[in-house]
Amino acid sequence: MSKRLLAECLGTFWLVFGGCGSAVLAAAFPELGIGFAGVALAFGLTVLTMAYAVGYISGAHFNPAVTVGVFAGGRFPAKDVIPYIVAQLVGAIAAGGVLYVIASGKPRFDVALGFATNGYGEHSPGGFSLAAAAVAEFVLTAFFLIVILGVTHKRAPVGFAPLAIGLALTLIHLISIPVTNTSVNPARSTGVAVFQGGWALGQLWLFWVVPLLGGAVGGWIYKALLETAPEPLEDIEGGRRPNAEPPTR
Repeated sequence: MSKRLLAECLGTFWLVFGGCGSAVLAAAFPELGIGFAGVALAFGLTVLTMAYAVGYISGAHFNPAVTVGVFAGGRFPAKDVIPYIVAQLVGAIAAGGVLYVIASGKPRFDVALGFATNGYGEHSPGGFSLAAAAVAEFVLTAFFLIVILGVTHKRAPVGFAPLAIGLALTLIHLISIPVTNTSVNPARSTGVAVFQGGWALGQLWLFWVVPLLGGAVGGWIYKALLETAPEPLEDIEGGRRPNAEPPTR
């Protein structure tokens, strides 16, 4: 367990440092900024790289909503949920602290301007309302869990899960950065909000409640409606698909 928790802590650190770091340090860099697309790709790459690096140790959750979702999907024991979330929070806050030290080395840096925090209303990048932010975070987190549970299923092609999950997170950010600056991850939101310290903490509740609900619903949907799918179709030669289980007779 200690190695699993350390892997979750390090993986979440990398996600927050890499994703939020790209937003704080590089998104609007004069003339060469990476913009929304670059930030979205950075978040996806953090998950992809660490999932390959430590996924075999901890399962590569790096996100309380994922931990709750895989529990709801019947893939994770209840006794490990809280320890995983604590480890993820430690990694996220540590990453926020390191990012703050780096960012504050720039003249005229002002953490009050946002610091890659999530928000709604006047603190949404596009001015989206609380209701719009809640719907976006709920739907995107639910689908994120459906993707995760699907690509890690025993019938899925082996070795491609981190790639699919990283690309899914990239897509999620491409959709919702203008809405909430994209959370779908309470640890990611907390890791930078504690250093912003103002309105971000006041709005943080949304980025805990909604992603956790979305993750749980996504996990339940996969378990109840998708995981009981029939046996894989046979190919045109009558053989079984690669990675498919032998059919029951």
